[in-house]
Amino acid sequence: MSLLELDNITKSFGAIHALSKVSLTIQPGEAVGLMGDNGAGKSTLMKIIAGNFMPSSGEIRIENKPVAFHKPIDARNAGIEIVYQDLALCDNLTAGANVFLGRELKRKFGPISMLDYPAMYKRAGELFAELKSETRPRDLVRQMSGGQRQAVAIARTRLSDPKLVLMDEPTAAISVRQVAEVLALIKRLKETGHAVVLVSHRMPDVFDVCDRVAVLRRGTKVADKPIKETSPEEVTGLIIGAIEAA
Repeated sequence: MSLLELDNITKSFGAIHALSKVSLTIQPGEAVGLMGDNGAGKSTLMKIIAGNFMPSSGEIRIENKPVAFHKPIDARNAGIEIVYQDLALCDNLTAGANVFLGRELKRKFGPISMLDYPAMYKRAGELFAELKSETRPRDLVRQMSGGQRQAVAIARTRLSDPKLVLMDEPTAAISVRQVAEVLALIKRLKETGHAVVLVSHRMPDVFDVCDRVAVLRRGTKVADKPIKETSPEEVTGLIIGAIEAA
C-alpha cells in the first residue's frame, strides 16, 4: 500500500499555472528526489503536501484514503512533517528547546505550570542519538554548524514520529563535510522506516540517498524513474528541456 498518492494535482495562482496534473506516489521507507529548475513547481508541490496550499484540483491520498489539508496542522496530524530551507530555528535557544518549539512539555505544581526542560532535553538527546548526530540538547543553536542545525530541524520532525519527511534544499548552503552529515541523517530516516521527499539542486545528493527521482519542468512532471535506471546526464537534460520526457 502506498503511503502518499498525488493524483493530477493542479495549482493556479490567478493566471499563473504553477502545477499541471502532477501525479506522484511515495512508498513507506522510500526516498524520492524532486528536481527541476527554478520556477518548475517544486516548492508549490511541497507546500501542497505540507498543507500550506490547497490544490486547485486533484486528489491527495494517504494510505489509500482521500485527505484534504486546509492548514499545516492537518498534514502533521496525517503523519507529514517538513524541514524548510531556512530551518525555522531560533538562534538564541538551545537545541533541545528548538526541538520542542511550539510543542513544549510542561509540569504542574498545583495551579502553576512550568516548562519541563529536563524531560525535553532528555527526549531531544534520545532523538539526536537515534539520528547518530553529535548535537547536544543544551548547546545554543547560534553556535552550531549547518549540519548540526539540520540535525535539530530533523529531530523536531521526529517528535511526532511522522510517516513522511519533506526536505527542501537541506544541503544548499553548507560545507562538504556537513553535506555528508545531512545525507547520513536522511539515510538514517530511511533505515527507521520513514519516507523522504528531497528537493535538491545537487545531483550527487539525490543519486546518493534517493531510490527514485521525479523531475518537474514548468509545472509538469516530465520524469519519474528509479535512480538505477537513469543518470545525472539524463536528469540534467530533463531539467533544462534538452530531453522532453522519460
